[in-house]
Amino acid sequence: MVVKKKTPKVEAVVLDDVKLKSLTDSLSVEGDSRLIELAQVLKDSLSSPDPVEQIQLISKAGVMLEQLREDESSTGPLLHSCLGTLAFLYTTLPAKNPLKRAVASALRSGPDWLEEKTVGCLSECLSSSLSFTNTDHFSHLTDSITSCLDGFKIGEKCVHRLLTEVLHFFQRTLNYYVEQNRGLAGRHVAQAQLMQSCLAVVKASMLVVQRSQEPISSAMLSASSDQSDLHQVLCGLLNCYTWILTDEEFLQTVQSTAGMAVVLLIRSIMVNGDDVPVIVAGLLQCSVDAGDTVPQWLRLSCAGLYDSSRPAAVALYLSHGALAMLSWRGKTHSPQIEKLLLLIPEVLLSLDTRVKESSTVMVVARVLTLWSGLVVECVQVDTCPPLLRSSLVGGSPLISRLHHHIYAHWEHPLDGVRHQMRTLFQNLLKIHQHCSDHKSDPTTDPYISQLTRDLLALEWHMKGKYGTLACLVEHLGAEYLLKLDGGLPSRLLGLMGDQTLAPYASDLLEKLFVSHKAQLCVRFKDGHGWIDGWHKVWVTPLLQVLCTARLDQTTYILDYFLPKLLRCNPSSLSHMVQALQEMPSCTEGAGSRGALGALMTCLRAARSQGVLRTDEEELWGGLVSLPLMRQALVHKHDQVRMDALGLLCESHRSTEKLSRQEMELIRHFLPFNLNSQSPGVRQQTISLLKKLLCRVKDSAQLLQKRQEQRENDRDQQVLNMYQEFLRWFCETLFQVLHPGASFSRCLMALHLLLLISELFTFSTGSVGFALGESVSVAHAQAVLYCLANNFLEVKQLACNLLQKLPPAAVQLQEPERLQSLLQVALNLSTSTKPFDSVTAAHLLNLLLHQPGLQDALLSCIQAQNIPLRPPALNQSQVPEASTLEQNTLAVVQWLMICLKEEILKAESSLLQASACCPLYGRAHCITAVLQQLNTGSLALLSQWRAVVSELIGLCYKMSDVVSPVVQSSSPEGLIPMDTESETSADLQKILQEIQPRDSNDFFTSARELDPSETGHNSEQKEPENEVHRQQICNTGGSDGEAYRVTAQMVLVCCWRTMKEVSMLLGHMCQSMSLYCPLTHPDSRGVITEDQVEGVGKYFREQLLQSRHRGAFELAYVGFVRLTEMLCRSGSTTLQQLPAHWLKEVLEEVKSSDPSSKLCATRRSAGVPFYIQALLSSEPKSSSCGLLKMTMTSLTALAMPSNDGATESSTVPQVHALNILRALYRDTRLGENIVPFVSEGMQAAILGFTSPVWAVRNSSTLLFSTLITRIFGVKKGKDEHSKKNRMTGREFFTRFPALYPFLLSQLQEAAASVNSDSGQVKLHPSLFLLLLVLGRLYPSPMDGSSSPLGLAPFMPLIIRCGRSAVYRTREMAARALVPFVLVTQVPSTIQTLLEELPEEPGPGIQQNHIHGTLLQVLSLLRSYLTDTHRPQSENAQDCDLASAIFSRLWLGTRRNLCLVTRGAFLDLLGCLCGCIPVPVSESPLKKLREETLHILMASELVAPQGPDDIDLSVPGAAQYLQSLAHIAISVCVESPHLWECPEADGFQRDLLERLLQCPHYEVRLFALEQFLKRLQRTEDKSQHCDQGPLPFELSVSSLTSLALHETYPACQAKVLQVLAVLPLSSLLPWRDGMMSLSCQEVLEHLLTLLETSTCSVELYCATLSLTSRLVVHLAQSTPQQELSEAAVVCLSRWGALVLQSCGEEQPAEVKLMSAEVLVKAVPTLLTAPALPLGITLTVALWKCLFTLLQDEDQDVRDRAADFTCYIPTHLHNTGVATGAVSPPVALEMGLGLLCLLFQMWDHVAAGVVNLIEWLLGDEQLDANCAESPDLDEEFLFEKGDLNLWAEPLLWARMLHGHLSALLKVAYSPGVRATELDRLSAIANSNFLTAQSSMKALPVLFQFSATIVYGKTTLLKERTSLAQSLLETLFG
Repeated sequence: MVVKKKTPKVEAVVLDDVKLKSLTDSLSVEGDSRLIELAQVLKDSLSSPDPVEQIQLISKAGVMLEQLREDESSTGPLLHSCLGTLAFLYTTLPAKNPLKRAVASALRSGPDWLEEKTVGCLSECLSSSLSFTNTDHFSHLTDSITSCLDGFKIGEKCVHRLLTEVLHFFQRTLNYYVEQNRGLAGRHVAQAQLMQSCLAVVKASMLVVQRSQEPISSAMLSASSDQSDLHQVLCGLLNCYTWILTDEEFLQTVQSTAGMAVVLLIRSIMVNGDDVPVIVAGLLQCSVDAGDTVPQWLRLSCAGLYDSSRPAAVALYLSHGALAMLSWRGKTHSPQIEKLLLLIPEVLLSLDTRVKESSTVMVVARVLTLWSGLVVECVQVDTCPPLLRSSLVGGSPLISRLHHHIYAHWEHPLDGVRHQMRTLFQNLLKIHQHCSDHKSDPTTDPYISQLTRDLLALEWHMKGKYGTLACLVEHLGAEYLLKLDGGLPSRLLGLMGDQTLAPYASDLLEKLFVSHKAQLCVRFKDGHGWIDGWHKVWVTPLLQVLCTARLDQTTYILDYFLPKLLRCNPSSLSHMVQALQEMPSCTEGAGSRGALGALMTCLRAARSQGVLRTDEEELWGGLVSLPLMRQALVHKHDQVRMDALGLLCESHRSTEKLSRQEMELIRHFLPFNLNSQSPGVRQQTISLLKKLLCRVKDSAQLLQKRQEQRENDRDQQVLNMYQEFLRWFCETLFQVLHPGASFSRCLMALHLLLLISELFTFSTGSVGFALGESVSVAHAQAVLYCLANNFLEVKQLACNLLQKLPPAAVQLQEPERLQSLLQVALNLSTSTKPFDSVTAAHLLNLLLHQPGLQDALLSCIQAQNIPLRPPALNQSQVPEASTLEQNTLAVVQWLMICLKEEILKAESSLLQASACCPLYGRAHCITAVLQQLNTGSLALLSQWRAVVSELIGLCYKMSDVVSPVVQSSSPEGLIPMDTESETSADLQKILQEIQPRDSNDFFTSARELDPSETGHNSEQKEPENEVHRQQICNTGGSDGEAYRVTAQMVLVCCWRTMKEVSMLLGHMCQSMSLYCPLTHPDSRGVITEDQVEGVGKYFREQLLQSRHRGAFELAYVGFVRLTEMLCRSGSTTLQQLPAHWLKEVLEEVKSSDPSSKLCATRRSAGVPFYIQALLSSEPKSSSCGLLKMTMTSLTALAMPSNDGATESSTVPQVHALNILRALYRDTRLGENIVPFVSEGMQAAILGFTSPVWAVRNSSTLLFSTLITRIFGVKKGKDEHSKKNRMTGREFFTRFPALYPFLLSQLQEAAASVNSDSGQVKLHPSLFLLLLVLGRLYPSPMDGSSSPLGLAPFMPLIIRCGRSAVYRTREMAARALVPFVLVTQVPSTIQTLLEELPEEPGPGIQQNHIHGTLLQVLSLLRSYLTDTHRPQSENAQDCDLASAIFSRLWLGTRRNLCLVTRGAFLDLLGCLCGCIPVPVSESPLKKLREETLHILMASELVAPQGPDDIDLSVPGAAQYLQSLAHIAISVCVESPHLWECPEADGFQRDLLERLLQCPHYEVRLFALEQFLKRLQRTEDKSQHCDQGPLPFELSVSSLTSLALHETYPACQAKVLQVLAVLPLSSLLPWRDGMMSLSCQEVLEHLLTLLETSTCSVELYCATLSLTSRLVVHLAQSTPQQELSEAAVVCLSRWGALVLQSCGEEQPAEVKLMSAEVLVKAVPTLLTAPALPLGITLTVALWKCLFTLLQDEDQDVRDRAADFTCYIPTHLHNTGVATGAVSPPVALEMGLGLLCLLFQMWDHVAAGVVNLIEWLLGDEQLDANCAESPDLDEEFLFEKGDLNLWAEPLLWARMLHGHLSALLKVAYSPGVRATELDRLSAIANSNFLTAQSSMKALPVLFQFSATIVYGKTTLLKERTSLAQSLLETLFG
């Protein structure tokens, strides 16, 4: 995007009368004629008010100066006055004023002889300016001095002449700024301005020193330089810079610049340049031990820099200054310079564990990158210095430390840090290349080779890996990396499914394929031979991924990778298209997008990149056919449709014309794709169609310009075609806005119509396409009724669109309609349903722009006979005020009048107010109306000031009414538990209202309230006789309505009122300008400082005292708006309020006790929100003083105190923990909160040691938040995924304070772990410590020894494995893994195994054994899953086998503990499995034999008694599962590895033992493994040789188990296994020795299906297998030969399928039902013989159509797969097949069913069924118009609604297909009785709909939306059915 440069503002010079007269008089003295003329020009310029004219006159004066001659011109006072005037103007004008540049040009244009006089005059003016003491001119003078050095030679000489004065001015200014900064705490705006001014002064002083090197050097060389004024001033400046560097309140940019200034001044003052590096090195090291090198004056001036307690960042800024200000680019360097160059990175690296702020880390990274860039230049010389070469070659200590710094920070949250790490890595590669002996061929460099292998060995979730590998690609070339890892392209493409990794993977891929292409092109010099090899490496894997991978993965490939590939080699497109067209198309519904989707992806990317172009004759060069495009546009998968649409809409040129074919394809796409449930798909569709419409607009403009130049019939045809297309587009969108339209359809239609209005406008004239003519009144009304939609976004879009439609269509200018809509809005604003008030607000926003609104408002008021009127209606019109402002004022005043009355009612009876006139509706409408107002240009200021003042008072009153409820101890139930005197009386008043009418069951059942009973009179009446009698609440003279009061109503009224009060107050403070009558009486402000401060106090009270979460959360939103306003306001008082309030609340938290009003429960309620709002007002660019102060105070409070903890004494600690949790969760604080994470973690862990439950609870919440803050939001289901983990190096580098803390805590916890005594001792913090440590993991980049000192943790974690607590042992095992390097895993395992006893004995501790085994298992599993572990030769030194063999007794009966026996068996199973382990082959073979012996002698295989058969001791299930795992490995997973006994049937007997085990866990495990094995081999042809099962087990064992299994999970699993097997292997069904027929099995399964409703898994498995048997039965037996029992079975099955498709069923059941129906399409639903009969077949078709309209998208997609199963004999009938979207499948299904009716010769039955479907099952309640829309007891309950299905469209679709069927079948043959029955139903429905419509109120679309929707649907259904019946009768 091109950003237009801002033009400097030209301002005229305006002088006061005294100065103007003084200058004019000085220019009026006598002199030479030329000078008189020059003086006159200057006088004219001074008196001219026009700045442009002033510039012209000054330029003219410059020309006249240039023409002056020394001999002719007098040197008298006139010339001096002229030069003095120009000099005065130059020093007076702002720096950016173009007039100043004109003056400089005039001064510069003078002749050479005049230069000295000019310099003198300018010096005189500048000197006089510098002598001013007015601090307001400091910034201007600084700019003036800077401009003197900006290419202005005279100005530079002037500065040199006044060098001491100028530098003294800078010293004085900096001293003033440093002093000022100390008093600006909390005033962020003023502080920011001061920082900018200070930065400008430091930069200006540096500029002056840099440009004045000669004068400074000359002065310093003089003998008395130390006593000279210049030297003193320079020392003073150094002192100022030192203050800035050591004051942490200054911004980093100012400190960084001051660091450069220090080095610059030292370099300038020091006479001996060789001493400068030594002095700078001393400053960096904070050392003065440099002998006489450091002068005394420097020690005094920079005393703060030599202080050992200086801030850590000082060394950083000085390092930056040394790199920027010293000369490094010479060919030769002194030893001091070289030492300094090597010292700087050491100093920077020492800051790694000392700096906390992320911004400082960013500066460190940037300075290191700057250093590395300078070093690259230094070592590029021919003779690299030996010291640098030896210190900077790869593998040296410094380079290793730098690499470790990169590895610790390449995952940093800041993008800038990660980017700098990549640049640093790249520079280090260059440095090594120049310092090493392998400059010519880096691929032979062993250091680079090892580095590459190490990087490739890293996990791919580490983002830093990609950038460093990209650097290596540039350094080595792609072929070298491909040689190391040939699968790199496929692996990187596989990572494209992760959105967080896709950009990194695509960048690396681009580097690789571009480099690879360049290398191949060099090798194949003919230019063509390389392309096949390149395609094989890069394009072939891409196409495989596109065809088979997940859709989200291909989405990111399209976004990030494919365009780059096509840009690199555009000719690859034809290869892609050819390869994809040769692939078999994916006809299966499930799975990937297939070749068609991949083709669309490639073509779309090529089209958007300009590689693929279209012409008028052939679409996209004929690469894709139109039928294929039509199929892709309605494809089942969303992304295929989006890619196809993108291919249509996206173009490289925005002016490319749309072809007729493209428009036809859009017509095909749009109707079926408006109702998408996916927000992402909706967003993509709108975005792509916007591109299409922009193409239409841009190309139309181009065509119209060509038409204006010369008429062309062809261009006119295109324009006419555009107009026709756009009108169809609008008509289609307006038509879908019918009653009952789904949310997604309304949203899409309104979005697209708004796009039309923005790009083309709905104009009605002859200009443009005149789309306004296509908008009818009905269309506008449909949009208007969208305002009643329950979804806020639909309301907003409809409101915006209505303002852009033609007024004639909207008809708001008609007074009657305007008045009726206004009355509806006012009525809805008092509704008890919250969404009605939102509708009212949008209606009012729409009406505010109408000129007749005030008359309509007056009519509404008169109609209600209310004497009060808004003052705005009684006043005359103010011409300066806009219609919007006057209307807004009138509406707000009227709403305030109504609100006053309602507040009075609420004060007398909150129950009545809750039931008939809740306050929140009016308040919401006022807020919404005010949001439409441009408060910056108000004309009726006095009226608005009065309104705001009164409105604030009303807000306080509303709050007073409802606050007793939301501030009570239990606001949700309105139970008055509070004992505070302030709330007690109000709550008792509420109880007095409730008790006379209700008993204690008030909160569980609704009661009717008599509105005539108010106050205490109502208490005298007995309610029993009137409880069920409806009463009328007369409000405002309306007809009245019945209402019932519930606890929910009261609560909603109260907390929503609090919400709206907060939003209204926050909006007024934020939008209304500040009015200060005392200081600025003429300001155009509205709200005063006192009012703002009062609002702040109100928010403080609400946030600190409210208990209801809804109330204080929304008060927080309003308070945030207020704090943002306070920060921006120009009032000093208001700017300081946040800091003042923050200190107050922190003090209150610190001193809080049980008597405090702060809520100590509910996570401190609103207290954290209050502090969050105050801290969020602090600008991120500031020094964050408030945040630092708050966090310091809170972390101190959160730490446990030394005193005894009690419930009362720990209240401040609980508050602090809760507030800290909220602050750590606040994303707005960003990285500024990270420096305090260590303290927060310490507080959370120590909080677990508290005896008080509240502290432990708050500590738990804080700990959870910190885990998320440190390790990131959980990115997957795997709790221990490395995506949510961190290397130990990175963790302890970022949080160094946690290292000693965690170590000491772990030592303390490990000391308490002692299971020898038999007592359970659980340290409170042990679990947390292990949880944190378990989220760390080692990095291969740590090398052979880790520098982080992790070794002390290992023995402590190992000791924790001895705990008597099972969970602790598990956590210890998991936490040990990160602390063992991969290279040390085998030896560590051996050490642990050797700790186990070799023989059983009396002193054995099973807890110790179990903990050790768990640790061994965790280490081994981690080792085996590490794909980049070392080769086996590295593990030869350890002997795991011998350690295992000597302890085999742990897995036998000699070990009496089943828990440890099971753990040891798990270890054996892990070692003996198919994954290679660090054990040589011969011992491994022997180990498998021993393991097999243990298995065969176990209780599972060879039980020795009843106790062995039915093990019931603890750990039995886990032990048997461990045995089962080994048995499965022997028989199923890897039988080839085990030398089983040669006895026949050994494996079969072993598996049958598993299935007969009495423990269901074993049976379930075995069945799960069977199922996994079968699913792996399902697509392979392995069954032919091995039978139905790929392992030795007879099918009869499974079939028998299916009949006799009783545990539901096992039942489900065995049925799932059988469902995978072919039916031929199941039938005849074997049950032991018995054989069952298909029908008998079917009856058993149907009975099971009818009784298994409790288990969804069992139900689905049974339904699946049953359906396969039903299909088999129907196929194998003709319908005529079916027995009566078989027919009953089929009927039972059909009834169960019908039941399974119900809306109330779980999604899993509906998914299975859809799958059953889809697979039944070719055999049951489309079979010519109708095996199920016509009735059941049609019912199943209806089930399929119901599922196609289900709300769950997965269910719809599964049901839509039926189109892939349509038999081939129906393909030639015009019905398309393939994977299509559910709306298209629904349309196709109805068409196919109508065709089948004809084929079956059952047209009459089909017509009757379809008409019954059309009439619908639901009937309208006759009394629905008289009853409320919803049960008022449930304000937010809308019933079971399907938000996707659209019954009206379904009815129209049925009508369309029925009409087509009746046209084809001329004589359906429907019986007259059927026609009469259907006609009677239709007539009855018509009368019901007609009477219901008459009973509805005016504008019922808003006041009775649900009834209106139902009535409209019934009316439409009836009308369509009657038209069909007339055709049949006629």
